[in-house]
Amino acid sequence: MLRKFYQKVKLLLAYLTGHKRQVAAAVIEKDSKILLARRRRGDTLGGKWEFPGGKIEPGETPEECLKRELKEEFDIETKIGELVSRTTFIYYLVPIELLAYKTKYISGDLKINEHDEIAWVAAEDLESYNLVRADRPIAKAILTSKRRGHTI
Repeated sequence: MLRKFYQKVKLLLAYLTGHKRQVAAAVIEKDSKILLARRRRGDTLGGKWEFPGGKIEPGETPEECLKRELKEEFDIETKIGELVSRTTFIYYLVPIELLAYKTKYISGDLKINEHDEIAWVAAEDLESYNLVRADRPIAKAILTSKRRGHTI
């Protein structure tokens, strides 16, 4: 509990000094379905669904971040492709830029290390999941692309 409080204070201090936090998310498609992961209950935003990914560390590119996070979270190797969506939102008064990338699954047996459940979801069903607020624009971008006859 105290750790989470200090993380929030750290984010707030970063905001006050003009820092914008960047987060990367992966849009992984397999057999025409997209991977969502549910955050563990008890964690921040626990029970909500998200596109997997994480915070971009200093000196790290969004692509490097996603490869690292997907290895940590699911023990899989991936190839990061083109940018799908870029949005900014406010989290505990801190502006966060969320960058979502088309991501290709390369190898590895998908293991759930950081979440409590995963689901392979058809694009038209994405909005029926209880997504974290920041990921909703990604789902909309995917749906718009699919409706126009494009792949993600």
